[in-house]
Amino acid sequence: MLVALFPLAGLKSPAQTPSTNSYFRSINTDILDDNPNGVLSTINVSGLLGTVSDISVSLNVANGYNGDLYAYLVGPEGGFAVLLNRVGVGGTDWFGYGDGGLDVQFTTGATNNIHFYQNSDYSLNGGGQLTGTWAADGRNIDPNTQISPPSAFDNAPTTSNLNLFLGGDPNGDWTLFIADESGTFQSTWINWQLDLVAVPEPATLQFLATFGGLAAAGVWWRRRK
Repeated sequence: MLVALFPLAGLKSPAQTPSTNSYFRSINTDILDDNPNGVLSTINVSGLLGTVSDISVSLNVANGYNGDLYAYLVGPEGGFAVLLNRVGVGGTDWFGYGDGGLDVQFTTGATNNIHFYQNSDYSLNGGGQLTGTWAADGRNIDPNTQISPPSAFDNAPTTSNLNLFLGGDPNGDWTLFIADESGTFQSTWINWQLDLVAVPEPATLQFLATFGGLAAAGVWWRRRK
């Protein structure tokens, strides 16, 4: 007797409820003062199904001078998002904000851009670090103020932000780069965390549900024999 192989009634397809996948790196490395070569750290992601539906980056930097810092995230498909680009530099201010350190999170849903954070409600912790949740700086211009004068930061496009990773492949290398673009103050990169939410495409969910149904039907047929 032949038995048709089909998804069994009541078999549940893979859950479509997204879950956050977190990846943490401890760095504890000085960011060389007035050195555009900077420091980088890479997190490799594997085994996630579907595409990126949300992303956030937590960054912990101690001491230094926030207005000196330039940081960006490179994704597996090559795009990059500018997280910091000389915060506070603009108008006639060549140096930016002098607060020492950041313990912040960059998210796709944040409304306050970090570049001019002192124009918003902001807070510093006991170590003098900026805290809170912010939109990435996004200013994809040269951080060297000899090339990009302060006024260029006022109206620079902010399209180079975390939103560009949405819909992309979450698997592969994610690299965070930080550099100090001006002298005198020394920052230390403490750690960072990447949080990714990946949602399987409908076709992937259907395949997994069908495959699971075929496997279950095969088990049922063997038992019948």
